[in-house]
Amino acid sequence: MPSPAPRLRIGFILAPRFTLCAFANFVDVLRLAADEGDRSRPILCQWRVLSPGPDPVPSSCGVRVSPEEPLGDPKRFDYVVVVGGLVDEIERLHPDHTAFLRRAAEAGVPLVGVCTGTFILHRAGLMNGYKACVSWFHHEDFLHEFDGLVPVSDQIFVVDRDRLSCSGGASSAHLAAFLVDRHIGPAAARKSLAIMIIDEAMGAERPQPGLPLELTTPDPLVKRALLAMQQSMEAPLGVTDLATRLGVGRRRLERHFADALGVTPREADRRIRLAQARHLLARTDRSVARIAAETGFCDASHLIRTFREAEGTTPEAWRAARRTMS
Repeated sequence: MPSPAPRLRIGFILAPRFTLCAFANFVDVLRLAADEGDRSRPILCQWRVLSPGPDPVPSSCGVRVSPEEPLGDPKRFDYVVVVGGLVDEIERLHPDHTAFLRRAAEAGVPLVGVCTGTFILHRAGLMNGYKACVSWFHHEDFLHEFDGLVPVSDQIFVVDRDRLSCSGGASSAHLAAFLVDRHIGPAAARKSLAIMIIDEAMGAERPQPGLPLELTTPDPLVKRALLAMQQSMEAPLGVTDLATRLGVGRRRLERHFADALGVTPREADRRIRLAQARHLLARTDRSVARIAAETGFCDASHLIRTFREAEGTTPEAWRAARRTMS
């Protein structure tokens, strides 16, 4: 008896130095939805890596992936997914890839940008008039690259008609699950995520974890400082220690924060830790005391006091209100 025709066919274009985990998460959701159990036969879903030549494509971690088919006719796919990676490398996409993407758009094939794949679609002129999702980490890079276009960086993915985009990483699994749900069914999507030890499918509107958007900046020194704050959240650095780690004087660091963000380093650190506390309150059942310890507050009372000043309510009341609305 012949196998049923696939309900979801995906063509992948991998940019030089693409993000391996974003590609692997997307593919594994398809793989697990395509067959019964975990036998990995591409029955209900099919996916192919496309390239104009046979050379393997290097990922940002050095692992290389070999293409499986030439570019050919884009209409043989239900979606064409572009997986990006290092921002400095996206200009190296082969011109035949760009021409293929334009043919796909002309043929009405939906295009998907994963990680900085959205940058690639924009550079090809294929995102004009569409909303686009970009990781908070690349928000300023996108604004610098594309004047006048403001990306969505407070959601994990965006679906705007025949353009889909996601921030990369784990969010690519959720975008893939969205497509599986749409074309195969919710049971297949839930099964894929469950086998991947992902609790539930996240909707597009789920906020990205990361730095608050009001703290995004092109200033390289401030960006380094913000990332250092994020990495030392459980044991916050004093401003002097932070400046020493970055190899600059305290006054210089404070001037850069004032010019770039209009806040002190201490206030920026407080906002980062509050943002993570809100994330944990919304996404977990952890106690306020545990969240306080994980986000660098002295104790639960310190977190409650700071949280009330920022939100006008206690952490537990904020959590309960969020769950009532969802």
